[in-house]
Amino acid sequence: MFLHTHPYEPFLFKEATKLIVGTLPPPRFTSGDLVKGDINFCYGSKNGQLWRILDTIFELNLVYETSPLAVRQRKEFLWDRKIGICDIVSSAERTKIDASDLGMQNVKLRNLIGYLQQYPKIDTLLFTGGNSKNGPEYFFRKLIKEHQIRLKVVSDIVPRIHEFQLPSEEKVNQRTIRTVSLTAPSGAANRAVGSLDTYKALKNKDSSFTTFDFRVMQYRPFF
Repeated sequence: MFLHTHPYEPFLFKEATKLIVGTLPPPRFTSGDLVKGDINFCYGSKNGQLWRILDTIFELNLVYETSPLAVRQRKEFLWDRKIGICDIVSSAERTKIDASDLGMQNVKLRNLIGYLQQYPKIDTLLFTGGNSKNGPEYFFRKLIKEHQIRLKVVSDIVPRIHEFQLPSEEKVNQRTIRTVSLTAPSGAANRAVGSLDTYKALKNKDSSFTTFDFRVMQYRPFF
């Protein structure tokens, strides 16, 4: 059994207004066996698409290499845009060592509600995946049940949007936080993208339109 622990502390700072929430990076980030093209930071897998999506939207000219420069570029972007990162999974066990969310067992979650109370400017959670089993929204729904918090539907069209009231530690002056369930920035989600009517319609209009283009279009308004 492989204990898959999150290798990075939450990237949080007092000015943050948005929070990217995923699950876990691939197991090689836990063991430190990075490969060429990986970045030693959140969402740093060479096969991941989040940083390439943001690079395209903001024209960041990021480098994709295992170097301090690559990490610094991404941190500077996050600071500038007031975006934090706090994946919801602290650790999980795996019988098969891969990056599949479904393969996670005995999952331990981070105290995301506590972080939200600690950083009062955060008003938006950007889930890098939806409510399918072991996705970030799925785990968040489990977490908020313990706090008797309910999600209110704002939009049920992909990407789904919800809101909830976060009580303060003094249980007064609740604040509204919005959640956005983005299509996961991984190749594994391409089949799900291909099944969306919106994607099909855009693909029919332009045969060169790709699942990556769809994600860029979807992510742009929320970042």
